[in-house]
Amino acid sequence: MPFRLLISLGLLCALLPLHHGAPGPDGSAPDPAHYRERVKAMFYHAYDSYLENAFPFDELRPLTCDGHDTWGSFSLTLIDALDTLLILGNVSEFQRVVEVLQDNVDFDIDVNASVFETNIRVVGGLLSAHLLSKKAGVEVEAGWPCSGPLLRMAEEAARKLLPAFQTPTGMPYGTVNLLHGVNPGETPVTCTAGIGTFIVEFATLSSLTGDPVFEDVARVALMRLWESRSDIGLVGNHIDVLTGKWVAQDAGIGAGVDSYFEYLVKGAILLQDKKLMAMFLEYNKAIRNYTRFDDWYLWVQMYKGTVSMPVFQSLEAYWPGLQSLIGDIDNAMRTFLNYYTVWKQFGGLPEFYNIPQGYTVEKREGYPLRPELIESAMYLYRATGDPTLLELGRDAVESIEKISKVECGFATIKDLRDHKLDNRMESFFLAETVKYLYLLFDPTNFIHNNGSTFDTVITPYGECILGAGGYIFNTEAHPIDPAALHCCQRLKEEQWEVEDLMREFYSLKRNRSKFQKKTMNSGPWEPPTRPGTLLSPENHDQARERKPAKQKVPLLSCPSQPFTSKLALLGQVFLDSS
Repeated sequence: MPFRLLISLGLLCALLPLHHGAPGPDGSAPDPAHYRERVKAMFYHAYDSYLENAFPFDELRPLTCDGHDTWGSFSLTLIDALDTLLILGNVSEFQRVVEVLQDNVDFDIDVNASVFETNIRVVGGLLSAHLLSKKAGVEVEAGWPCSGPLLRMAEEAARKLLPAFQTPTGMPYGTVNLLHGVNPGETPVTCTAGIGTFIVEFATLSSLTGDPVFEDVARVALMRLWESRSDIGLVGNHIDVLTGKWVAQDAGIGAGVDSYFEYLVKGAILLQDKKLMAMFLEYNKAIRNYTRFDDWYLWVQMYKGTVSMPVFQSLEAYWPGLQSLIGDIDNAMRTFLNYYTVWKQFGGLPEFYNIPQGYTVEKREGYPLRPELIESAMYLYRATGDPTLLELGRDAVESIEKISKVECGFATIKDLRDHKLDNRMESFFLAETVKYLYLLFDPTNFIHNNGSTFDTVITPYGECILGAGGYIFNTEAHPIDPAALHCCQRLKEEQWEVEDLMREFYSLKRNRSKFQKKTMNSGPWEPPTRPGTLLSPENHDQARERKPAKQKVPLLSCPSQPFTSKLALLGQVFLDSS
């Protein structure tokens, strides 16, 4: 059902030209095919400029047409852009870049790196590319997806981050030296997002490699934050990882906190973990009770709930997309429309926007081509089909091209009021902004697969289904195939089911033989009934309770029948009772 804007704040500061494909006088929605090609052209203008002027540095400086290292000297833009290449359909360049990265990227270097940024950009980018390699036509090695060069690179990078988690609380430092570990004198103050944004990448890595250490440290960090929430259910912005005491007590959904909430939801979906989702839903209640005003979200004092900053931060624009993932579409759309009015006012989202005054905050007027509002539009369009969301995509393309495009790529907008530019093109522009725009306008992209197609892969652990859809984007928009987490290790619950079934099979077979001999002359044979027989789902559940306590991780929904529906004994199919 179409939504209407609640508030009209006028046109952009500079009127944008009306292109073919924009809504006509009849109000028709933007033409997705037209804008899909426009977005693809944006990508290659930025990507080619990076290759020609900045590689092997981390990022492009578009105003001076050169490069610089920003987050650790990893050729970061190349890693961040890799899965976007495949989403745009460029398999040959994907294959070439995989070879380039193997030959050029080295993590054994004396560099102080952000633990958070290295995880979401490098580890996440490599894991995503690894899992997409076969689809991209890369000749994968035997044992894939449980082995492979990109997986080994991701594991190497993640191991370089592990020393940061060696704190009394289990919450990580914010910075680590890739060669020497945590520097003496490193500040113990870390933002909440820098502690709680690991479970997607690290649980994936543990599942693929079989090493539980990654998921373990990520879960401990999540739990320590949960245990540190205030009596009214809120978390602050920065905490001391040595003492567990809050240093910055502002609570909100934006910068410094944002992806912690995001990863509770996405981790819950990826791992089918009810506890993570329950944690988020408790936070969500507190957030709605204390920070939401007229579908805006303010910053409040974490212990008292009093307003500390009545501002909207551009990083908060991920929230409507996150709401859509838990099915809260109505609230998501109302908040999205609030944020969209800000975009229409400036042609982008300023880093800080004063809600009562309806204008930018001093020294926070810039727009570094962030993806969050476009990300939410993509999720909500998949959920609703509302053409308003395509209009945001159109406005983003027109604004970015008009204001930000320069000869060597796209430049950060330093000030949305006068359109001054800054000499930087963040790697997330190719990893996230362009990707979400393209996916918004490409409804048939493989990323949107609804399970109607899939690939079957034989691994050392058995048959594996991949590519059936349900991709989970990490906070840098690197898609993780959730089915892959079931490919490389037999879950203990499944092992127990197989063992129980085989034990019952042989027991039934022996008993049948014994009873047939005993009753050969005394009437027809009947199957024995005893505790634990497979013919009783209730007893089967009781038998499973004798195993060590572990939350059951149900298999993903896909066109194939679930695991327990496939096993048959003596011609009897035993359906999953859940």
